[in-house]
Amino acid sequence: EVQLVESGGGLVQTGGTLRLSCAASGSTFDGYDIGWFRRAPGKERDGVSCRDNSDGMTHYGDFAKGRFTISTDGAKSTAYLQMNSLKPEDTAVYSCAVLTAGGCSRTSWWAYRYLENWGQGTLVTVSS
Repeated sequence: EVQLVESGGGLVQTGGTLRLSCAASGSTFDGYDIGWFRRAPGKERDGVSCRDNSDGMTHYGDFAKGRFTISTDGAKSTAYLQMNSLKPEDTAVYSCAVLTAGGCSRTSWWAYRYLENWGQGTLVTVSS
């Protein structure tokens, strides 16, 4: 079972950038769909981005398109979420996840039924 630990969150001003990392242990991301989701205070969990292992396609929530980028390192032991042009409404706990087979192709891939495992998350706070 892949264990996941996120890092890289923090406090940033509007328009700033952060790069979140997700370190895998016990296994690598090789062969898995992966994703990042977030939960803002008082709101439901929302999908940020996922990467389909079968073809490398990436998917983004509308709010993330053009600003966020999901990637992995060559060894596929660390996943990243590059976040640019951050806004106060991006404030949330961001978590990475390993998805079920074909999970990234699902419309609501961040639903628990499509998540094999996920980390505790890292807090991102964007000040106005």
